Amino acid sequence: MYELVITNKNYSSWSMRPWVLMRALRIPFAERLLPFHANQGTGDFRNFSPSGRVPCLRDGALQVWDSLAISEYLAERHAGVWPQDPAARAWARSAAAEMHSGFQTLRSMCGMSVGLRVRLHQVPASLQSDLSRLAALWAAGLQTHGGGWLAGEHFTTVDAFFAPVATRVQTYGLPLPAGAAAYVQRLLEFAPVQEWVN
Repeated sequence: MYELVITNKNYSSWSMRPWVLMRALRIPFAERLLPFHANQGTGDFRNFSPSGRVPCLRDGALQVWDSLAISEYLAERHAGVWPQDPAARAWARSAAAEMHSGFQTLRSMCGMSVGLRVRLHQVPASLQSDLSRLAALWAAGLQTHGGGWLAGEHFTTVDAFFAPVATRVQTYGLPLPAGAAAYVQRLLEFAPVQEWVN
């Protein structure tokens, strides 16, 4: 059985992605949760993750670190990690990679904290730019692939990558157009996301 090493569920958006994906696809795994305070720098975490960071998926002696690498590793072994349709799969990979490396203002101004509710006094232009891009990206996926999820009828990696964003939208009351807000609500009501949050 896989072991997925994660850290604090309130704060770790990186850990949330593969955890929610594996729960959604019913891929069995043992969860190993290490609180942030257990990590003095990255030294202790290097005992189980070459980067000294989480998440890290362990499959026997094999270690796969980084949420995107974990998704690709799982895709080689399990159906449904990415969409079956090649065009939808290419789009989903692009959108997940954009989330993986982008949206810096959203990340820095609106850190993940699922238990808090905070209202921003204003939405700076750089944050609004990130929110507008999210809304456009989600609209493109939902309209192009014709399902309730971003790349079709089934929850896949691309949705898992945006699940932490949904918690940020809820925490900070971030303004989004109706279609994007409805997608956020769908993510927040999705059973694996509920399980993570609660």
